[in-house]
Amino acid sequence: MILLEAKNIEKSFVENIKVLRGVSLTVQKGDFISIEGASGSGKSTLLTILGGIDRPDSGEVLFCGEDIAKMTEKELAILRRTKIGFVFQFFNLAPYLTVFENVLLPIILDKKKVSEYENKALDLLKDLGIYEYKDRLPAALSGGEQQRVAIARGLIFSPDVIMLDEPTGNLDSVNSAGIMDLLKRINLELGTTIIQVTHSRENAEYGNRKIVIKDGIILNGNDGVEG
Repeated sequence: MILLEAKNIEKSFVENIKVLRGVSLTVQKGDFISIEGASGSGKSTLLTILGGIDRPDSGEVLFCGEDIAKMTEKELAILRRTKIGFVFQFFNLAPYLTVFENVLLPIILDKKKVSEYENKALDLLKDLGIYEYKDRLPAALSGGEQQRVAIARGLIFSPDVIMLDEPTGNLDSVNSAGIMDLLKRINLELGTTIIQVTHSRENAEYGNRKIVIKDGIILNGNDGVEG
């Protein structure tokens, strides 16, 4: 089943510098896709466009068949909170909220009943091995623990896909391997589609599909299948 499809995506920034040049790819439900490339290759820009954070200059991004590039900002905000989980390199945790409150933050922003999601939040913290830190502030956690909180927050709505931008970029090798093992387990056991952007060859190997991008062009086939 096709979950996400990009068709001929073009994107330029200041002074008409081309960042993406006719990029196309298809994401199947249950994929674990690694988008690999050097700094400035366009991989992070592609991720933000796939996730509806940014809009392409031209082309289509279809999520479950609907072109998200044509959605209103309100519709995109709802999509990002409920269908697409984001995890970033710098964690983006609210510093004055506890671990438990950070996980529930998307529920609060979506104006849902927090009480209906509290047990799920606690279960996620248990599954990710950070339940004992639920009442701590982020500053009291290690980098690896903070990233687990960010992943739990991304999973609270049971999204169709989790998108990660350099998820282990601020972690040492031990914590990095632990986070990648965790993502692989989430993909296999929960069936959650994962798209990660990485410059790490080791991290890229966790994906069942690897896409190499250079100078805004996918090098290994426009459907992302290695060949």
